Order: sequence, then C-alpha cells, then structure tokens
Amino acid sequence: MAQKGRSKVQDLLLMEKEVQELWEKEHIFEQDADDSKRAEKYFVTFPYPYMNGFLHLGHTFSLSKCEFAVGYQRLLGKKCLFPFGLHCTGMPIKACADKLKTEIERFGFPPKFPVENTSDTVAGEDTESNVDMFRDKTKSKKSKAVAKSGASKYQWNIMKSLQLSNEEIRKFCDPAHWLRYFPPMAVTHLKSMGVKVDWRRTFLTTDVNPYYDSFVRWQFLRLKERDKIFFGKRYTIFSPKDGQPCMDHDRKPQEYTGIKLRILQPYPVALNSLCQSHSVFLVAATLRPETMYGQTNCWVGPEIRYVAFSAGKNGDEVFVCTRRAARNMLFQDLLPGNEINILVELQGKDLIGARVKTCLTPYDSVYVLPMMNVHYNKGTGIVTSVPSDAPDDYVALQDLKRKKALREKYGIADSMVLPFNPISILEVPGFGTVSAVTVCEELKITSQNDQEKLQVAKEKIYLKGFYDGVMLVGEFVGKKVQDVKKLIQKQLIDCGVAIRYYEPEKEVISRSADECVVALCDQWYEISLAYLKYEDEEWKKATSKALENLDTYSSEVRSSLAYTVDWLHEHACCRLYGLGSRLPWDKKYLIESLSDSTIYMAFYTVAHLLQGGVINGSKIGPLGIRPDQMTPEMWDYVFLKREPYECLHTDIPKSKLDRLRREFDYWYPVDLRVSGKDLIQNHLTYYLYNHVAMWPENPEKWPKSVRSN
Repeated sequence: MAQKGRSKVQDLLLMEKEVQELWEKEHIFEQDADDSKRAEKYFVTFPYPYMNGFLHLGHTFSLSKCEFAVGYQRLLGKKCLFPFGLHCTGMPIKACADKLKTEIERFGFPPKFPVENTSDTVAGEDTESNVDMFRDKTKSKKSKAVAKSGASKYQWNIMKSLQLSNEEIRKFCDPAHWLRYFPPMAVTHLKSMGVKVDWRRTFLTTDVNPYYDSFVRWQFLRLKERDKIFFGKRYTIFSPKDGQPCMDHDRKPQEYTGIKLRILQPYPVALNSLCQSHSVFLVAATLRPETMYGQTNCWVGPEIRYVAFSAGKNGDEVFVCTRRAARNMLFQDLLPGNEINILVELQGKDLIGARVKTCLTPYDSVYVLPMMNVHYNKGTGIVTSVPSDAPDDYVALQDLKRKKALREKYGIADSMVLPFNPISILEVPGFGTVSAVTVCEELKITSQNDQEKLQVAKEKIYLKGFYDGVMLVGEFVGKKVQDVKKLIQKQLIDCGVAIRYYEPEKEVISRSADECVVALCDQWYEISLAYLKYEDEEWKKATSKALENLDTYSSEVRSSLAYTVDWLHEHACCRLYGLGSRLPWDKKYLIESLSDSTIYMAFYTVAHLLQGGVINGSKIGPLGIRPDQMTPEMWDYVFLKREPYECLHTDIPKSKLDRLRREFDYWYPVDLRVSGKDLIQNHLTYYLYNHVAMWPENPEKWPKSVRSN
C-alpha cells in the first residue's frame, strides 16, 4: 500500500518550527526575579538527565508533567521558571570511555570482535528474601542505574547503534568528549520538543563547570560543619576489582545473622580429617534470628558447591559455605589475611546426614538435610530450618517424612527426620503457635515445588509474625518479635555462636563487570569514606516534618517517602573513580552522583547571572563574577544570609551579591519537583534531607511539592 501524503504533517512541523524560533527570538521563557513581587511565581524542576547518551521516551513522559504544569500556571498569570540542567557526575561516562579505549586496544580500529554464543543462559532463581516482605512495593524493578549498565555488551557496538561514524566513536575514548557531544544534543532535542525552559540557566555538573563545582564544594563544607558527615568503617557495596564503593541507586547491604552450626561426630567423609584438627562450622545465614529456638534441622542444596576455609581473625576456625559468601566475608574482617584460604571443596550432597550442634533449640543436635530450593546466589547456601514459622521449611520437612524413597536417595536414616517436629516458639494472631503449619494447611500446600502457594503463604505470615508475633520461649517470653529481634541477634553474636554477615540485597555488577561484595571499606585499600548521616534521629525528625508539609499528589508516593525516611541509614557520598567535584577537605575523593544532586535547584536561581548561558561555565556571566571569587562565604551570603556584607572579604560589589540573593529569595522554594518512581527511595528522599540540613531554620525554603509518575 502506498504511503499516504504527509503534507499536513509537514505543514504542522513547519508551523511548530516557526513558533519555536519566535519564542527563542523573543526570549519569552527567560524569567528574572520580579523586584515588585506583584506577580505570583511558580518554580518547577526536573531531575537533570545523565549525559551518556541521547534522551529517550522515558524522559519525555516524565518531563511532560513539568511542561503541562508550567503551561497551565502561565495561563493563570504567574511568572514561571523551568530551568534544565545536565548531569555528568559519577562513574558511567568514565567507565564507558575506558571500556571503549580497551576494546580498541584489544580488537583494533575499527574493532573486529570475536563471534560469541548469544544463546540465553539459565541462572539460578533469585527468590525474594523474607526481608523483602517488609519493603515498599513501589520500588521499581528497573532503575536509571540499571539502564546505565549494559556491561555485557561491547561499548563500541552501543556507540555504533547511535549512528555514529568510526572516527566519531574513537573520540569517545576521552571522557571529556562525552560532555562536549551529548549535552548540546540534549538541548537541541528538548528545544525541538518545544519545552518552556529558560536555557540561560542550563549547566553541566562536575569540576568542568567551575561555578557549579564551587557551589557543590560549598554545600559539602556546610554539611560537614553541621555534623551531617562522618568518616570510617561502614558496610558498603564495594567492587574488589575497581577498589571502590559502588553507589547503585536501588541496592544496599542486606544484613544477616550467620548461625554457626558445629559439625559433630561422626564427621562427613569429605571433612573428616579437617574436623579431627579444627572446629568446623556450617554457617547458615538467616534474616530471623528470633526463630532459632525452633530449629529442627538445616538445609543444603545437594548439587551446590561449597568450600571449607580458614575463618576467624587468627584462622583458628573453619567455615563452610558457598565461595560467593566466603568472598563477602573476606571483605568484612571475618577471615584472616587478604585472601580466602580454601582447605576443602565439596558438594552439598557430601554434607547430607551430618550431625550439627546449633543454638537455642531444645534438640541436642540436628541433621543436615537436602532442600531443592536452596540457592547459591542468596545467603551462604546453608539454611536453618524452622518448620513452625517458615512454610518452605515445613513443607520440605514433610516431604522427607512422607517419602521414604526420597530419604533413601540421599542416604538419610529415619532417625534424622522422623523424630523432629515443629516447635511452638511464636504466637501469631490469626495463625496460632505454629503459623507455617496453619497457613500450609489452609492453602493445601503439599509439595515444596508449589512455589506460587508458598509465596502466598510467606506473605500471609511473615509481616504478621514480625509486627504482631509474640515470643513464647526464651528470656523474652511475652515480648513482640519486632522489639527483641536485634537483642537476640546481639546475644547470639556475643556468645560466639553467630556472626554478623552482609551481602548486597540483590546482585550488583560494577561498571567493570565485577560482582560486588559488601565490605567494611576502610579495611580495604586504605579507604576511609565520608558518609552522610541520614540515620541521625534529629535529622530524620526534621525531614519527616518537611514531608508532612509536602504535597505529593498521591498517598502511595507519600507512604513510600515516609517509609524511606524511616529506614534510611548512612550513605557513602564519595568515590575514587569517575567524574565530579572533589571533596573540599580530601581531594582524592569525588562527590558521587546521588550526593551532588540534592540542592542544585538553588544554583538554577543564579546560574544565568554567573555563567552567561554557557553550559560549562567557561564564560563569565552578566555580573562579571569570576568562579574564584565565589568563595564559600559568598555562597553563604547569597543562600544563607549568614554575615552582613561589611564582614565579607571580597572585591565583588554588594549590589551584585544582592542581585544574586534577590533571585534566590524570589524563586525559592521549588514549587514542583517532577520525577520517576525509581528515584523516590534515593534522590527524592535525599532532596528533602539536604534542604532541611542546609536551611534548618527556614522551612519556607523547603520543597513544596513532588510529582512522581
């Protein structure tokens, strides 16, 4: 079929272009502070997009909320400001440039890549951990961080897909070229969309822009001065290959209690000689230390590969778990030396039938049994079994009790299974004293392969058990689980029968394709990180107050923000690799991308007067102020009104600083911040925190509303 004529479309496009050219000629979206303050103002912002590629439809969808709001408020007669920045901070640009350079060095120019098998590979299932039941379900499955990765592809092919020539692609080996190429393209594309942006205020981040760099360093000096930053050991997602933390947007360390199950006689054949000379422990990772009173056995995956290795600071113990978990432990000060000393490698089936001594349970000893749903990539690969309150455990134990052939397959004696029954340890309202038994019978679950029903069962009882469950045994009888969970964990660790173990809550792959671990960071590579103290109670209270006065347009967004403020802990705000501004007090560190992007909306209010409409700040703006003149005290004068002009040591005329201050005072606070949902639990929360920290006595400067997709 012949394509229909497009003359009407072409006419509309021509009309659109003519109108946009008229807008630009007349500068109709360029707005300055109204000294008379006769007109009501409206200030809207959008998270500055990352400049490692072209803008996409996702940006357009979110951006449309700003665009429509500004258009409507203009019709109401308000003075509307919609500025637009461009984000270059962080690892991705540098990592992509380095990757491209390496590919050319290895495969030539243009590179000739080897033919690879592109068939799908089946990975172990990543089941939802118990703790996920307590997390907000608005958390996006995909995030900006995921979109940036693409670690499995050749960078050259990614650039080629952008219709770039070979010679142009070669230029991207220099990280600076990304900042020269993509930002102007983004501006061109946005202008063609017709957005109502004041382009005089557009800027690039990183130390490429000396004005913005000065602004960010000022912010961090004041955060440090106000005791919002500390230094030292903290559990942080970390790339051993890169030698630095990985600041992924939606991944954080997951804490487990590692229960030490001591292997008793008769020893497994594969570990016999080792057990004769050492104390050997299976290390089972659990999220529920309060349920250890109900252990009846422990589980291993029959086909999973495990390692026995030296553990403890002096190497006087031996731990058994997966190699992956051992790698995490190495970076958590749980092993001697700087490498894993593997003593024996074995499979799960080599451990089945072993007798172990555990803690808290009334049984003198329990046995290691097979479970088909143990996963290599979650926890340690060793799992405690509490059939009274864990549906998976109850159904798997019942399988073994009912199926003699299954026991015979793995050489399991009846005495290892049949005498062990669920132990009542918690009273869960609505589910009695053996909640897993109750819910499995209610849902008629009879097999450990019925994963859908088991998931429903866990959702029914885990939340209820945590918030409303009451202890029936031990010294905390009558206490709620949520009140004693941490106390029981501490007791177990203090008694030497458990360890504190961390791993990324889900797999994190660094920009250099390294699987990340959780590390105590100043223990490795002499890194002593700076952290923002988001766990500080007073800061949390003030941020919660800001949230109370914030219009979120949705109860879902409000509850997600409140939830995040409640659980949020410290955040490592620096790294060693990438692009960005340097920490003012330690220039070997770069301020990372979720930390230099919290109050930059204030910079919008003065950017046009400082950098003259040049996005990298290479040109001095209308006020004739050089970057080096904008010392921390000048930023204080503009944004914080700290000292009167007469106390400042500066050659900037008072009238010019007052002009900057008037712009800020007129436009601030932000009336509307638009964002995707994937930024609720990081950027948008940090945005609130940092406004509270920088303007603690001026709540009128705190954000007024947030609109999330």
